[in-house]
Amino acid sequence: MNGAHDMGGMHGFGRVEPEADEPWFHAEWERRAFALTLAMGGTGEWNLDMSRFARENRAPDDYLSKSYYQLWVAGLEQLLAERGLVAAQELQTGNGATPARPVKRVLAGADVDASLARGAPTERAAEAAARFTPGDRVRTKTINPVTHTRLPRYARNHVGVIERVHGCHVYPDTNARGAGENPQWLYTVAFTGRELWGDAADPDLTVSVDAWEPYLEPAALA
Repeated sequence: MNGAHDMGGMHGFGRVEPEADEPWFHAEWERRAFALTLAMGGTGEWNLDMSRFARENRAPDDYLSKSYYQLWVAGLEQLLAERGLVAAQELQTGNGATPARPVKRVLAGADVDASLARGAPTERAAEAAARFTPGDRVRTKTINPVTHTRLPRYARNHVGVIERVHGCHVYPDTNARGAGENPQWLYTVAFTGRELWGDAADPDLTVSVDAWEPYLEPAALA
């Protein structure tokens, strides 16, 4: 979707200033937010792309007023409420008021380390040959979906070159709305800074974007 989260290349937000020796968490509640999100994701009630969409699917003033882990909490609350796992009263008070609904799975504390190490691989078997190979010139499509997509606005309708083919992976645009994994070929596409932002951009800048095949079409020869 075209939301406030998709701010790559936008003016007005200033430089990204890395924090020296930044800790994993800046407060104890952030650690707990991470743990709760991990535990509930392990239930299988939703997938990773649904979780991402729940965080980004909010009004700009709401999104921009929240910190990173505040967005995680807001997204988790939305997913819990949508699936009837928590009532509005329970969110307000922080106390259970209704019997808990059984979930598909439970992530036990003893299994957390192994679960994190294993991750959740998204590569799937290919049902068709890849359309593009390294060195091919491609143009990203102009799309404006109302749900989740991994193609940023600044990289739409621009010409780049295929750098790498990553195999077939779960397609987030359908997975986020519960329409199936729909595996698609995934590529790294390299763009020059001037292709993305015009002649005023750094001539030595190259931006690489991981893009699924439905985002791409062959570029006309110059």
